[in-house]
Amino acid sequence: MAVIAIYSPKGGVGKSTMAVNLAWCSSTISNKRTLLWELDPQRGASYLLGEDEEHGKPAFSVFSKDRPASSIITATEIEGLDLLPSDGSLVELDSYFSQLGKKRRLAKIAEGLQSEYQVIILDCPPVMNEVARQIMRAADLIIVPLSPSPLARRSLDLVRLELSRIVKSHAAILPVFSMIDRRRSLHRDACAGQPDWPIIPMSSAIEQVAVRRAPIGAFQRSCPASAAFINLWKGIEVKLEKMR
Repeated sequence: MAVIAIYSPKGGVGKSTMAVNLAWCSSTISNKRTLLWELDPQRGASYLLGEDEEHGKPAFSVFSKDRPASSIITATEIEGLDLLPSDGSLVELDSYFSQLGKKRRLAKIAEGLQSEYQVIILDCPPVMNEVARQIMRAADLIIVPLSPSPLARRSLDLVRLELSRIVKSHAAILPVFSMIDRRRSLHRDACAGQPDWPIIPMSSAIEQVAVRRAPIGAFQRSCPASAAFINLWKGIEVKLEKMR
């Protein structure tokens, strides 16, 4: 099983959109049994997958009361893709982890799901706290979406620094340019400076993900933006294979 975190301490870089579309690629392109685990209380991934109502079992209880994750996991309309949804109760997670003293609580829960799923994708909140450190200990690969701005690049440096401080983390980092508009010189220059980083373009088709509440591949699979997510996913699979 591979655990892939879509994480950045900076908000507004398209984490939930990327998580949903990569989860679609994993389940549909690679035919892998996939779980999208939503850790952000804002519930962006749930919304993008058409989930309207918060479930009746608080997501926090998976961590605090040993409630089986399977009791909250729901099937999505996408074959092979399940969702472990978030809710507002997860605002308590940082203080709980800080008091708990078990640094691999999230990792242990993920490991308990390995008989059911080949891929777990974590849709992460934009925080730099104990929740982030739990995510880094659990992940095999951390995807860091970045806009081509100095503040976004600084967030990547923060992730690298924090990861270097964490004991018993084997995670690798993959920066990904997000929302790139090649008509803008700043964007072109940023991409030219990092030619090996994957690129997700700014696209009206990607904006439709939030309107249609579905992954882009489900309604416009042949467009360049969909191809960018598929190519990113294929690159992730190659990277994971090399890490084994």
